[in-house]
Amino acid sequence: MELSERDRNTLRELATRYMTYALSDKNNEKRELWRALNHHAMQKPMLAIDQMPWNELDVDGFLVCTVENPYFRRVEWNLRAEIYKWERLPADMVLNPYILLPRPIGNTGYGVPYVKTTLATDETNSVVAQHFINQFEEPEDIEKIKTPVITVDRAAEADVIGTANDLFSGIAPVRMQGIILHLGFWDFIAQWMGVENCYIELMDRPEMMHAIMERLTEATIAEIEQINEQGLYDVNGNMCHCSYTFSDTLPTAECDRDNPTTHDGWAFGLAQLFTSVSPDITAEFEVPYMQRLFPYFGSIYYGCCDRLDDRLDVIDRMPNIRKISCSPWSDRENFAANLPKKYIMSNKPSPALLAQSSFDEDAVRADLRRTIAAAKAHGLGLEMILKDISTVKYKPERLWRWSQIAQKETLRAAL
Repeated sequence: MELSERDRNTLRELATRYMTYALSDKNNEKRELWRALNHHAMQKPMLAIDQMPWNELDVDGFLVCTVENPYFRRVEWNLRAEIYKWERLPADMVLNPYILLPRPIGNTGYGVPYVKTTLATDETNSVVAQHFINQFEEPEDIEKIKTPVITVDRAAEADVIGTANDLFSGIAPVRMQGIILHLGFWDFIAQWMGVENCYIELMDRPEMMHAIMERLTEATIAEIEQINEQGLYDVNGNMCHCSYTFSDTLPTAECDRDNPTTHDGWAFGLAQLFTSVSPDITAEFEVPYMQRLFPYFGSIYYGCCDRLDDRLDVIDRMPNIRKISCSPWSDRENFAANLPKKYIMSNKPSPALLAQSSFDEDAVRADLRRTIAAAKAHGLGLEMILKDISTVKYKPERLWRWSQIAQKETLRAAL
């Protein structure tokens, strides 16, 4: 793989800067704090920030990529993004002590396109309003769902590894990053059908919705088997759904890190659409299918923006879950009161506090304290993940300040 001398110099400079932080005592301490949380020995509530409006955050041109090679431009972006976060809004982030290289994996997907119209657009932001057109008018349309075909280009992979080892020689080791599966089928269905159509069909044609879930489950099991046969799952990123996954038990001691399987990694599931339906619908249309899928994985992160405090007993029926999301739509006190202690409370502070006309630090502080108090009252392990941040009103210092406030509050809670 060809890289210009300029590209090589850029990547080596970034990698050197990155590894200075990745090998620091501070980074090692944060890793151990996450490990303690994940083994129910929390020393302090943990913090992470992810899914940010990068188009609003650059202040000095550092986030502008210059590498010409398309593959290594992705590597460059990851290095720049991680360095930016470490220097300006670290919270409790951890940097892996190696350079991650995305494996050249092909995935044909389920074969059903998202047919949509854009209702509003912003050329600088990928978050836009869209209307989705129903692709499942009749039961026979379920045949549109195909089994994903998973492939890996071994020659390209060898080329990447050889180039990277030479490029980062003397600076950093490299590791390949594989697949992490998104098992939130109702996200896919909502985009194939439109949200209103989903709700109507759950009432009018529940047998069709069950048939869609059955087909997706069968297709995904076949996808998992292909991933495992080729050893393509991810165990090197140490993150799942924006949460750090450091553990003494995963990957297992027997794991072949060059050919890892789903049994050594994490996946995430969710049913955000079901925030507006009863817990009984979750029990009927989500639980039976995830009960078949979740055992294929070492651990599961469950939930995202869905409200779950009113159905934690239902979520508890699904196996291998270790963390459960407490979104801004959940009543956090009720969530904490009803969450079994075998799970970690993964709270999502509201990003709306960064999108107001003015930034209210007292409101941020009160929001964090309320969550910490709820978890502490019930002896729960707690992480807080600020994510889905659509805008900071082009004032990146708001995000930097949130990180500072949150760190002080979690350290205060540890005293």
